[in-house]
Amino acid sequence: MPVRKRFGQHFLHDEAVIGRIVEAIDPRPGERIVEIGPGRGALTWPLLARAGRLEVIEIDRDLAAALQADARGTDRLEVRVQDALRTDFAALRGEGVKLRIVGNLPYNISTPLMFHLLAARTAIADMHFMLQKEVVDRIVAAPGGKDYGRLGVMLSIYATAERLFEVGRGAFQPAPNVISAVLRLSPEEARYPALAAQGAAGERRLQRVVTAAFSQRRKTLRNSLRGLVEPRDMEACGIDPRWRAEVLAPAQFVQLAVRAITMDR
Repeated sequence: MPVRKRFGQHFLHDEAVIGRIVEAIDPRPGERIVEIGPGRGALTWPLLARAGRLEVIEIDRDLAAALQADARGTDRLEVRVQDALRTDFAALRGEGVKLRIVGNLPYNISTPLMFHLLAARTAIADMHFMLQKEVVDRIVAAPGGKDYGRLGVMLSIYATAERLFEVGRGAFQPAPNVISAVLRLSPEEARYPALAAQGAAGERRLQRVVTAAFSQRRKTLRNSLRGLVEPRDMEACGIDPRWRAEVLAPAQFVQLAVRAITMDR
């Protein structure tokens, strides 16, 4: 089956790596496991063997048809031919147990898909993803380093991120030009109650603050957040307006957003 470049397809084939990923996920009967982008089924079949049932979301109709036709999945594998970026994961969960999300994600959709999933975080128990190593580096980076930025801050506000292990180029066909890594994300619904209390308006303000701070990361917060957070409000949060974005911990960005939206009222 041909590789479709528009879908960013790199198929996992290394049995040792596949086994290690499945062990990290530790699927069990009764869990609601959803695999995004199953491709040729490298992870699908061992996950199904452990869990007993599996749902997959595949945008490539040819790959989806091949999975549907495979006798190993009869009555146990549900194939959804759709775009994961357009999937309503809260509706998918319904009233049942929380979803466990798994995926060897195409590099071109990994970041928007993670944000899309975190928007439905109350429906999700955990996520295990194969991602480009440099993306994982950014997600798990601590304040003060060059890899620390918007992606890591925003994800860490809503989930605990854990790098599990790296995967070399040879584990895929065709081999990508980058090293990969496996990441675990565990959503936390009430990590910052003050932010949650502000509802959607608080989340929108937080996104604006973090985006503005890192889009001009060489500028001081006084300048990069001009019009969003007043210097006096930064000082009220114990933050020096002369600092730059990379020195702030995620909790401090939350403080700024909550303070700003409260002062607007």
